Amino acid sequence: MTGGHGEPDPLARFTQENHPPRIDCVLIAGGVWHDIDYARLELLKLLAEDPRVRTRVFEDYEQHDALRAADIIITYTCDVVPSLAAQEVLKEWLHKGGRWYALHGTNSILRLMDDGLWHAPRHAPLMMDLLGSQFISHPPIAPYRVEVADPDHELTRGVEPFDTNDELYHLQCHGDLHVLLEAECSEEGTGFAEAADAPGTHPVFYIKQHGSGAVLYNTLGHCRGHYDLQPMAEWWPSVDRGAWELPVFRDLLSRGIAWLKERRHQG
Repeated sequence: MTGGHGEPDPLARFTQENHPPRIDCVLIAGGVWHDIDYARLELLKLLAEDPRVRTRVFEDYEQHDALRAADIIITYTCDVVPSLAAQEVLKEWLHKGGRWYALHGTNSILRLMDDGLWHAPRHAPLMMDLLGSQFISHPPIAPYRVEVADPDHELTRGVEPFDTNDELYHLQCHGDLHVLLEAECSEEGTGFAEAADAPGTHPVFYIKQHGSGAVLYNTLGHCRGHYDLQPMAEWWPSVDRGAWELPVFRDLLSRGIAWLKERRHQG
């Protein structure tokens, strides 16, 4: 391999050396009622800690070629529903061995109906089956206890039960979930059509397997700034950071990202 004038190509030694493989990540951050800018930036900071990771950022799921080419996928969305075509791409990608870290409202579909309540229509059954759950409601934001359901798994080993001031999701679950963290909900949801079903124990952090791939879901991570309820409300009086303020949540994010990259390395 030579450069100009028959001289050795100066790049040849770099291309021939052993080096860590590049990891292509797709980060989807978009939607409503949350401070998407904050979540996007915090996730990009974590991903940037590893120079192997090269990240493309989108607001929805409709860049199908990018999804197919991704080694890992991370999502922080609220009420962002993929087209059926995108859902089929995600299904195929997972079954081929992809790992997807889905955060907070990724499993939400929200519609405010004439009864004045928020409904969770089952418009995307394939998507919710892939994720392993669909958001139904949550009680008012208040501190609650997160318990460790599987203390022996690599993603939760050494994690102690903790308290967080976040949205406690009531979920409709789909399929066989490996629950890692869970929480007991003692209150009904507020403003949701299915609020009465909220009390009970719900997964907070779990894995759903798909062939040789898997989804890792973490319901924690609510965040909202002053302007994020427009047009319903012009100004929200507080800046809410939920579990983002907790070192244990940051640890769960880092562990989850490492778990995604571990699968890429094995592949």
